[in-house]
Amino acid sequence: MRFYTEKECEEWLSDRKRQKPDRNSEINKERFDYPSKPHEFFWAAHWIASSLPHYAPALLWITEWGIWENTQTSHLYYKLRQSYGDQQLLWDAPGHLFLGYEMEDLASFLQVAMLNGWGGYLLTDLNYINAFFSHDEFVEFFAEEECNLYPVRRELLSRDAR
Repeated sequence: MRFYTEKECEEWLSDRKRQKPDRNSEINKERFDYPSKPHEFFWAAHWIASSLPHYAPALLWITEWGIWENTQTSHLYYKLRQSYGDQQLLWDAPGHLFLGYEMEDLASFLQVAMLNGWGGYLLTDLNYINAFFSHDEFVEFFAEEECNLYPVRRELLSRDAR
């Protein structure tokens, strides 16, 4: 795992001939509200981390933080970050690049970001499905091809049926 500055995040996308997604564009989307029970955040973060990247690199780029300061646990985030030997502040290096075998690590960072009320992007190397997670407690999955969203819809529908 590597921590990236905003410039390095932009370079990572540029190397793949991509830009940070425009959420207002007319692309295929599917929205999922955050779980209502705190223990379900583990399931949501783990499912996203294990389903979207397809064991290829993925960039978790946090773009919103500090909005709900009374609900965030920055201490937990920084202790997690320090366990990887990194001492940088979030605003200095908001990107988190995970390699294909680091999906459990991605799930942990995503879960902490969601619980902290932060927002940002999960951008996958393969670019089949990407996600935006919001401080307003939802995840928006998006894909250039409508058919790429079918597994997301199937999982979310089956989850609602439980």
